[in-house]
Amino acid sequence: MKTVLRVANLDCPVCAGELQSELQKIDGVRSVFVDYVRQKIVLEYDGEQVLQEVVDRTNSFEEVRVLTSGSSERKASRKKEWFCVLFSILCLVAGVWLDFGAQRLWLRIIAYGCYGLAYLSVGFSVLFSTVKNVAKGKIFDENFLMTVASLGAMAIGEVFEGVIVMLLYQIGELLQAMAVGSSRRSVAALMDLKSEWATLIKDGQQKRVKPEELQVGDLLFVKVGEKIPTDGILLSNSAVLDTKSLTGEANLREVQKGGELLSGCINSGGVLMMKVTRPYENSAVKKILDMVENASEGKAKPEKFITKFAKYYTPIVCGLALLLALVAPPISGLLLDGRFYYKNWLRWVRSALTFLVVSCPCALVISVPLTYFSGIGTCAKNGILIKGATYLDILAQTRVLALDKTGTLTEGAFRIQKVTAFGECQESEILAIAATVEKDSSHPISSAFTGIESVYSAENTVELAGRGLRSVVNGKTVLIGNQTLLTENGIACMETQTEYATAVYVAMDGVLLGVIEIGDSLRSEAKESVEKLRLLGIERTAILTGDKEKYARRVAAEIGITETYAELLPDEKWQTAQMLKQGGKLLYVGDGINDAPVMATADCAVSMGSLGSAAAVEASDIVLISDDLRALPKGVRIAKKTRSIVLQNILFSIAMKVGFMALGAIGILPLGLAVFADVGVMLLAVLNSFRVRKLK
Repeated sequence: MKTVLRVANLDCPVCAGELQSELQKIDGVRSVFVDYVRQKIVLEYDGEQVLQEVVDRTNSFEEVRVLTSGSSERKASRKKEWFCVLFSILCLVAGVWLDFGAQRLWLRIIAYGCYGLAYLSVGFSVLFSTVKNVAKGKIFDENFLMTVASLGAMAIGEVFEGVIVMLLYQIGELLQAMAVGSSRRSVAALMDLKSEWATLIKDGQQKRVKPEELQVGDLLFVKVGEKIPTDGILLSNSAVLDTKSLTGEANLREVQKGGELLSGCINSGGVLMMKVTRPYENSAVKKILDMVENASEGKAKPEKFITKFAKYYTPIVCGLALLLALVAPPISGLLLDGRFYYKNWLRWVRSALTFLVVSCPCALVISVPLTYFSGIGTCAKNGILIKGATYLDILAQTRVLALDKTGTLTEGAFRIQKVTAFGECQESEILAIAATVEKDSSHPISSAFTGIESVYSAENTVELAGRGLRSVVNGKTVLIGNQTLLTENGIACMETQTEYATAVYVAMDGVLLGVIEIGDSLRSEAKESVEKLRLLGIERTAILTGDKEKYARRVAAEIGITETYAELLPDEKWQTAQMLKQGGKLLYVGDGINDAPVMATADCAVSMGSLGSAAAVEASDIVLISDDLRALPKGVRIAKKTRSIVLQNILFSIAMKVGFMALGAIGILPLGLAVFADVGVMLLAVLNSFRVRKLK
């Protein structure tokens, strides 16, 4: 069984990793992924008892809670935390006022009581988490760092600074949660494709139902301005759809009666009637939302580096702080006074505490996954579905581009241009025989025979990869395909000289009946898209096709592609892709159905297949919803910007941490300012990650 648990209060990526490790230890848990950005747990488990144990373990982990009804619990928690912060500030101000110039002991006692209230109101949850984690053997985390720093400051008489450390830390945590929440809501708004209700027509009556309740064959009524709730076909004469939410383009699309309606589009014309062809679970909107929801599971290399970095980083800085407190004082005494003794020990303890506060790795562990999340959401807004940050990262580093020809560089809308009959067979009869066999084919070229009437019936149709089809029509063996297919079966035929079309030979019982020339046209955006990709850093471009070399070379010349590999069988395409990978990261663009071997070997596979095709979505790492190649340069540009911001955040955070840690170690940076510096670096890194969403 598989389920998704929504959680609250999971505001730390390191904590998410720890929770995931803890849940993986439960017997009966097959797989688990804790998504810090989306605030969810994706769980595959064996039974209800296992699920209950997962819920119990999650609810007992720090302040994390499994949500059962929306986000009200989270909002209530936020209000409580802000109230505690305000109460702490009031108590701190009162304590400072009473403590300043206090001559009487009872005033000083009250002042310290105010300090204690101020500290506990914001620090109790941190102290409790520290004790609980230490009891479980999990020592080195941000709770531990803040507990040691604040209590250490109080122990050496810096009560005010101890309170300030905890107060600023909690304010920073709340600001961080607000920033992360803003990013989540922003991407959720980009993905607001789902219609909450559908108007079902049943027994002549209109009924409002949820899209999940719709079944294939149901009749729906869609008003102007409403979203198409699930995929279907148009029953009205025509409709005008706003597809911007799916494709990122503001163009309106007109659909005629019988045309496909994809869920998520907005009805911009008059009211329309439609019939459901896919349940909501298999609809375009559900596929988009699932891909964006699950994209966080595929971590890019920088994310994996940060996760591993945080695991070892905190224990190391704790060790360095301890050395600073214990080793630096006697060395200082030896260097300054010539005696090996603890000189200015409290000063070095204060430096060690400052060092601990500054070292908190929040800026790195939060901003990096958040940047990738924003990049994936921005791509989705522009009609580009990416299955994980790994592929976004690969897209940014791509150097070699390979494309299928049919349906990718060409429209894939094949038309019969010419029929040549040999012997006594009529052209109409050849077309009828070919249409009978081609109706069982998945190859794009078979679409040219749609609508041709036939009195024949085909049996035992077999698709021969890269060559054509073999079938039995009215008891006779029929071959339909290229010249290679006929030659392999001992049928002599002259090569048809066609520069702009594909020759399809038709033979029956070893006799050549005729040849059908089928043509395709180039996509209008193909040349522009390839040029833009070259400007974005693509060094090699190649066509991989099973079509004739002469036709493939003509297409390559018109579009501006430098390398052509034609007349390839599927296994030869795979070998060619392996060769191209030696030149750098390989991006392959195909239809997602016939090119599975090449897509599997490419570093990143892009599908031009419609979202209506489950095979297209499954086979590829990236799906272009609009089937428009112009979306690909957009995706590369977003990917490069995302990777650039990730690297900026990593370098900026590390540089600032090292600088402030050095200042803290030598005693220049006050403890309170150290917390402010830590929070500031974190917020700047998070805000920098938002720039991906503003990319035009």
